[in-house]
Amino acid sequence: MRGRGGARGGARGGRAPTTPWNRLKPVELDPLESMGLPSKGDHRLLDLKTQERYYTKIVERYMTFCSDAGERDELLRRFASLDLSSSNREKVNAVALKSTGHAPPDTAPPRPSTAPNTIPNNTQGLSDVLSALRKLREGIVASKRADDFAIQAYLFCIRLSILVKHHESFHPAILHLLRRIHPVHSMTTVELSEVVGYLILDTACRRNSLAEAYALRHRYRLKDAKIDAVLDALVHDNYVEFQRVKRRVDGHRAKLIEYAEDGMRKHLLKCFGRTYLSIDLGFLETCADSDWTRLIAEDGVGWELDDNKVVIRKIKAR
Repeated sequence: MRGRGGARGGARGGRAPTTPWNRLKPVELDPLESMGLPSKGDHRLLDLKTQERYYTKIVERYMTFCSDAGERDELLRRFASLDLSSSNREKVNAVALKSTGHAPPDTAPPRPSTAPNTIPNNTQGLSDVLSALRKLREGIVASKRADDFAIQAYLFCIRLSILVKHHESFHPAILHLLRRIHPVHSMTTVELSEVVGYLILDTACRRNSLAEAYALRHRYRLKDAKIDAVLDALVHDNYVEFQRVKRRVDGHRAKLIEYAEDGMRKHLLKCFGRTYLSIDLGFLETCADSDWTRLIAEDGVGWELDDNKVVIRKIKAR
């Protein structure tokens, strides 16, 4: 009898162990996080139906994020707080330093999927969506899928990544959509113009390559007056026209245009510095589209303010 009891794990008299293993609750996994990256060995997203179900969950999570934000201004604020462009990485690193005791290295800019400590709590849902979209894109690429669903998923990823200025996501997505998917399964004329427009603005404003931007415009035969106006403003360093065009485009294009904003403003300030001895404060703030406090703190302006007049240079007495 004792021998049989020992065969049952040492329980005396044939009784089950007292540890309540059968009462443990199953771990509830986030449906977005339950999937792994295909490049890391998880091949579930190579299945086309699984891709579609996963995309549905991604869209649902995104809609929940938008609903939780409530008002439009709050939604825009949350998008801005997840701005992962290079100009915002110093702020992101500061949050990481406070949370973890060390900032991420400059050579590895934080991504939503790899640096959760850098993401504000109220934007975690958006961070999860961006991370899931990366997994879905990998699945689409690995399965060599090129159909209406692939176009829809890539457009969603591109638009969302542009809003948070995460070029590590939207730039390769744009290139894959134009170079791999579109030649096999064509986008509509409107979709093609939209994506090509994003690529041209990204090339001109973020990558600072005007020659390549014009080459892309010629290659895809894009006819868009607003994009032409942006390129013209950049070529002529016309910051006033640059700002005027930025206010006339949609939110996605405006986000891409923002990449060139600091450089254009600094060029404007240098022109003022070489041209004027003094200038009215109101005129300077209007032309620079920035107030005096920000010009000092963010643009390094070292001029003096005398009442409502900005003294740029003083004439030396002989």
